[in-house]
Amino acid sequence: MLLYIFLVVYFLILLTVFIYSSHRYYMVYLYYKHKKDQPVLKKKLDKLPHVTVQLPIYNEMYVTRRLIQASCNIDYPEELLEIQVLDDSTDETAEVARKCVEELKEKGHDIQYIHRKNREGFKGGALANGLKTAKGEFVAVFDADFVPQHDILRKTVHFFADPSVGMVQTRWSYLNRTYSFLTKIQAIMLDGHFVIEHTARNWSGRFFNFNGTAGVWRKAAIETAGGWQNDTLTEDLDLSYRSQLKGWKFIFLKDELSPSEIPVEINGFKSQQHRWAKGSIQTAKKLLPELLKSKLPLKVKVEAFFHLTNNISYLLMLVLSVLIYPSMVARINIGWFQMIVTDVPFLLFATVGISFFYTCSQREAYKNWRSRILYLPMLMSLGIGLSVNNSKAVLEAIFNRQTDFKRTPKYSIEAKKDSWLGKKYRGEINFLVIMELLLGIYFSFNIYFAFINKIYVSIPFLMIFQMGYFYVAFLSIFQVLLNGLTSNRLARYFISKRNTE
Repeated sequence: MLLYIFLVVYFLILLTVFIYSSHRYYMVYLYYKHKKDQPVLKKKLDKLPHVTVQLPIYNEMYVTRRLIQASCNIDYPEELLEIQVLDDSTDETAEVARKCVEELKEKGHDIQYIHRKNREGFKGGALANGLKTAKGEFVAVFDADFVPQHDILRKTVHFFADPSVGMVQTRWSYLNRTYSFLTKIQAIMLDGHFVIEHTARNWSGRFFNFNGTAGVWRKAAIETAGGWQNDTLTEDLDLSYRSQLKGWKFIFLKDELSPSEIPVEINGFKSQQHRWAKGSIQTAKKLLPELLKSKLPLKVKVEAFFHLTNNISYLLMLVLSVLIYPSMVARINIGWFQMIVTDVPFLLFATVGISFFYTCSQREAYKNWRSRILYLPMLMSLGIGLSVNNSKAVLEAIFNRQTDFKRTPKYSIEAKKDSWLGKKYRGEINFLVIMELLLGIYFSFNIYFAFINKIYVSIPFLMIFQMGYFYVAFLSIFQVLLNGLTSNRLARYFISKRNTE
């Protein structure tokens, strides 16, 4: 009896993972159904409005000057463009930013340097503080790892000729996409979100979200929604839903690109993923009850539920990982044929769904998309490997454990010759890497167990799990050790150089 109860629990979890995975098929369906419904600029503003560009930074010494200079090069009338450098930095970044602002102000740019002595509210707090003195009727936001295109405002601001439009979001592109194996996989993951999900949601009349950067807000849409709030780690997602609940329309411009730098170091990437996963569940807890009680169309409610709760699938995947071995033992006692007609269809459908989803995103965005799909098996492995990290984030959100906003380290990496080794910022490694290692070993045993019991059909799936956990664990450890060794060498070099002088 206990055996059957266990299998019921296992299959309920498998079914839930299957449902969330299957939702990707629906996203692709919506994308192609509404592909021709992209936003059309019906009329332009009679005169260009005043725009404030907000640049929130915190300890970003390697990319601050690049960001500020690019913002000042935006093609827009100088008398209508204000730039706010919102600096919460506690290191050399403050001096770099202050000096850069002074140089550009002398050249005639309307640029302000606003430094806070505390990080109250983190990024959202900095944006809210800047908004108090912002001159613009519209506000563009760019994070430190972005390089605003010179024509970004002229391509977005005219959509606000429709007085119901509250926000316009552009699509991210990636300065360092080809830097490493990790950045190539990340880029594909982000493409799935922007190319397929954002397009499908927005163009089909469902809610989608501002991504915290590379977008323009109508100031009134921020204010009427309650402003920037700091009770979640994804202040952008939170404000997006509150604003749309107030009736503001959002627009996604799939073909307008904003270059960005994606994390090159796995621990920084994991920190970013942790923040996004935790923040989305926090936002779900905060806003889903109100949203589900609203008079919004059912299609909007259903998609909002999947969107805001999607990171629950990481926790389910982790539990499923742990239950793999006892489930195989149980099915051997019942009969391995039952596994083929139950597990395999679910796992195969989910796996194909993920591959199909990301293949479509690459096909829609790039001419050389075929070469990119070779990374899909490892993309699935990386997603599984992140389940320990992101499950922790989900549990922290569920049980209301408060943590600080940890920004993702940026190193101004654009070409393969650039290096982040030995630089000041680095991602943090924690005890979770031990769990990732143990799960990699655990799946190695499961592969052996499946082999000796001739359950060959399970081995490819088990290998995806094994590679994912080992890849995340070993890369986390290796990059920390490598960076430490490099830093020590540099320190010894400068010490010896100073002693000889």
